[in-house]
Amino acid sequence: MPPALSVEVAGLRLSNPVIASSGTFGYGVEFAPLVDLNRLGGLVVKGLSLEPMDGAPAPRVCETASGMLNAVGLQNIGVRAFVAEKLPLLRSYRTAVVANIFGSTVEEYAQVIQILEDAEGLAAYELNISSPNAKQGGLHFGREPTTAAEVVSAARRAAVKRPLWVKLSPLTADIGGMARAVSQAGADALTIANTYPAMSLDPVSRKSRLGRLSGGLSGQAIKPITLKLVNEAANAVKTPILGLGGIATADDILEYLLVGATAVQVGTAHFVDPRASERLVTSLEGRLSELNISDINDLRSAMST
Repeated sequence: MPPALSVEVAGLRLSNPVIASSGTFGYGVEFAPLVDLNRLGGLVVKGLSLEPMDGAPAPRVCETASGMLNAVGLQNIGVRAFVAEKLPLLRSYRTAVVANIFGSTVEEYAQVIQILEDAEGLAAYELNISSPNAKQGGLHFGREPTTAAEVVSAARRAAVKRPLWVKLSPLTADIGGMARAVSQAGADALTIANTYPAMSLDPVSRKSRLGRLSGGLSGQAIKPITLKLVNEAANAVKTPILGLGGIATADDILEYLLVGATAVQVGTAHFVDPRASERLVTSLEGRLSELNISDINDLRSAMST
């Protein structure tokens, strides 16, 4: 028998723990010609705002040692266009579709959710209170437990039909305290963590390699730091955690599960291989067989000390 890969995140049953992360997989439908979307545990669409956003000036990405720096600026078509143009295409797939949402005010977060509440085809919402690439909103709400709890509470009141995931920033002195604050405010699951604010300069031009001075660092370079954050949060709350940061191999996934994650999100790996998430599902199944593990849930928080 092949190993059991199914996991449950806040009442949502996923066929496996591999989820394509927001901002790295478009709206999902763009990858359909290349990837069997039904093979994934889920996908999180690009961040959605109340109105369309143009995003940051080019260049928007640059390579770094063992990672990538991006300053996309949360470009998106807006929540209404997503519901009209993208969501109908996504309904034909079995994989769980999660809407990542953000706003520049607490009220905007709630308004985006209210529009999505009337649409069919979504499994959950992911609240972005941690992006370092937006001029307004995002990270502003995720710096302190009090402000984070405020926006989560407003989103919770609006999100009646679906689970609410909250994407946390790594920029906190106490990830456990932040996890407790947003969980008490109504978060059903936590995504840990967003990218790390960073910068890169061209010594010849003496300018940033991005269209903005700084951006968000992602990729394998950040995995050891984020693993620690996931472990600390898992020790602080019982809320399910989705680990995110530097996942490129099946063993990366196992590490996140061992420190307390229920599932993982794959991001930067898609820029190297658009099929990364699908490939990881297959690799994960094979790796569990090699280790004689029959159920992936047996690995959760099973780290030896």
